[in-house]
Amino acid sequence: MSFKYTPNTLKKLEQLYEEARYIIRYEKGNFNSGYCVLEERRVAVINKFFGIEGRINALIEILPTLSVKEEELSTEMLKWYKELMGLPAKGDDGSSQTEMDI
Repeated sequence: MSFKYTPNTLKKLEQLYEEARYIIRYEKGNFNSGYCVLEERRVAVINKFFGIEGRINALIEILPTLSVKEEELSTEMLKWYKELMGLPAKGDDGSSQTEMDI
């Protein structure tokens, strides 16, 4: 899946977290990875100094580690959530080697 790093994409991700009953907070702190997840409180804290691209990347990086109940998501968000979860793993560019007739 490909998307643009726009404020609209960030809002859509924030809405996905809201429907999954997670709270996103933008705070300053000493985060080695740029974010912190408080699982018991269902809070994701993102470095407030990140720009839009950094915030989107952090939220996407956190998403697979969360316990999201798919039945709580709206139809549109469920579809987008499944697309996001289908992204190739980090370091995998999705390309594969194939045989070619020369």
